[in-house]
Amino acid sequence: MNATASRVDPFSETAHRPYPLPRAPWVMAQTWHDLLFAHWPVASDSVRPLLPAGLELDTFEDHAWIGVVPFRMSGVRMRFTPSVPWLAAFPELNLRTYVKLDGRAGVWFFCLEAARLPAVQVARSWFHLPYFHARMECTAVGNDIEYSSERIHRRARPASFRARYGPEAPVVRARSGTLEHWLTERYCLYAADDRGRLMRGEIHHVPWPLQEAHARIETCTLPAAHDLELPSSPPHLRFARRLDVRIWAPSRCD
Repeated sequence: MNATASRVDPFSETAHRPYPLPRAPWVMAQTWHDLLFAHWPVASDSVRPLLPAGLELDTFEDHAWIGVVPFRMSGVRMRFTPSVPWLAAFPELNLRTYVKLDGRAGVWFFCLEAARLPAVQVARSWFHLPYFHARMECTAVGNDIEYSSERIHRRARPASFRARYGPEAPVVRARSGTLEHWLTERYCLYAADDRGRLMRGEIHHVPWPLQEAHARIETCTLPAAHDLELPSSPPHLRFARRLDVRIWAPSRCD
């Protein structure tokens, strides 16, 4: 059976953060399930031109890293409001790399696919993130996940993803200095608004409960749709069953 991890209070641990929690109150709660981190090392020069001015590419062992991350959401809600079942749970998929600004390491998204059009519209307008509407399925098959996504966003380049993946080792927490820690233990994201101004969105959760993973990726055209080319080497894989997350409103970086 596909085991379901239990809920964890995100604020039960804070000492692992690289900098203090934001002083402002968080605005959104989410729970992430059945998440695969699939990462490939690529030449920094192939990624740096795709970033906005002012944002520094972050590297590990002289490589940029491109991540393809499928998962599903539940419990999506604004603070002090209940979640609405149809809007609160849906699959999501993102294509990302890693950046830093003013010493804060974070995530830059080339795209995010979501199966709920209202969620796409809100994320684009409020968080300034490049969300795309997609037709998606995320199904448990024993301990594995079968996942598919086909972009249906109007006037957008086609992109698709299809894979079966799952865990194959016990849960561990990544040690500082390892690739797993560098890839996952990041507590902000960056975006650019309609005028090209950099925005930062803070997040918080306990340290990632990671497991070694296997994956059979049948189709993955998201990188090509965003002018990225992945190497032919197998990806670095990790899995997480569940993570409870709190999110803050984005703010200008200047």
